[in-house]
Amino acid sequence: MVEELAQADDAVAACVDAATWALAEHELIAALDAAHRLQQRLADTTLALVRELDGRGTARAQGASSTAVWLRDRLRLTVPAARRLVDLATALDTGNPGVRQALTNADITLDQARVIADTVTTVHTAAGPEAADKAVGVLVDWAGQFDPTLLRKLGTRILDHVAPDIADAAAALQADAARTTHDRHLTISEQTSGRLRLTGTLDAETAGLLRAAIDPLTAPSGPDDQRSPGQRRHDALADLCRLSLRTGELPEHGGEPAQIVVTTSYDRLVRRLDTGTPDTGTPDTGTPDAGVLDTGTLDTGLRLTPETVRRLACDATILPAVLGGNGQPLDVGRQRRLITGPLRRALVLRDRGCAFPGCDRPPRWCDAHHIHHWADGGPTCLANAVLLCGHHHRHLHHSDWTVHLANDGHPKFTPPAWLDPEQLPRRNHYHRRR
Repeated sequence: MVEELAQADDAVAACVDAATWALAEHELIAALDAAHRLQQRLADTTLALVRELDGRGTARAQGASSTAVWLRDRLRLTVPAARRLVDLATALDTGNPGVRQALTNADITLDQARVIADTVTTVHTAAGPEAADKAVGVLVDWAGQFDPTLLRKLGTRILDHVAPDIADAAAALQADAARTTHDRHLTISEQTSGRLRLTGTLDAETAGLLRAAIDPLTAPSGPDDQRSPGQRRHDALADLCRLSLRTGELPEHGGEPAQIVVTTSYDRLVRRLDTGTPDTGTPDTGTPDAGVLDTGTLDTGLRLTPETVRRLACDATILPAVLGGNGQPLDVGRQRRLITGPLRRALVLRDRGCAFPGCDRPPRWCDAHHIHHWADGGPTCLANAVLLCGHHHRHLHHSDWTVHLANDGHPKFTPPAWLDPEQLPRRNHYHRRR
């Protein structure tokens, strides 16, 4: 297969610099159709490879928490895109051979294959395998006329075509509910300037809960409220988060209560709060990072303006993580076995999240790991600790990966020889800010 794909790659490469301007219009259209057909067949090959790698557990053997995360680093995909590949590969391999054959024949596109696989699964649950096989044929025919969005809408009425004798729609509703429960997700993507983009799909119950909680907070505050509906929903979500933090009933994360941690310079924070001294932008003497520390940084790594820091510092749900003149955390706590309290907060400030290479899990999902095991005499201190998510914490204990702190005080991980014969140390680049 590798040789065949290499030959296909050479053939495609030969077309890259082709003089498309010299082709007649009908040749351009024929070339476009051929390229599109080849793209779908390559997609089918990719899905087969993904399914085999997933089944073998290759991703976990190499230290990734899932095949989707491994694909993100290997193919430079987003995690949602990688997860869709894994889900579709599994669906086509386990119960939809007709859909896979249609993709192999380039009769449908990858997006249409996702829609058909979802719909056929629902039909199979509601009406059995015979109706599901009929649904594949009908949907593949429709795919020749309709794009994925219209195909999904038409798929909601597929039972009328393949199983009209089913009078009770309860089974179909139940199957559809099961699918929506499986498809539920929420993706939080970091953008520039510390912003986050929320995307996802809520099941019916969660959608109702969100509506009930957020709708009362989205009403205009008065006749002079100039916020758009989208801005009001944004602000309502912020209010919900503040209310949740103030209840004190949220679970702890790594021994710490649910709270916002804001990092800033102690001297500047006190001067601004107590005396109202304006920000001149002049760095403190002897503080290399003072220009950076004029702003605030959340424990998630997001940057805040000085005005926001001053406002948050007055909130009971905010825990200030104060840095001294050399930019290092003050008072990392006394030595003990458990890395909690100020020591854990210092660890979060340093690692920003799971420090294992390629992992983007935030601090609140992480455990504190002793580099030199405490049971073997290792001290409980910042120089002997690293932040790891649950998966990578277990993986480090049961694999040949090793970790040490580099000269700059940040962790480096050395892979086992079977994975990298040169055993070049690796770092996590998702959380590093400076």
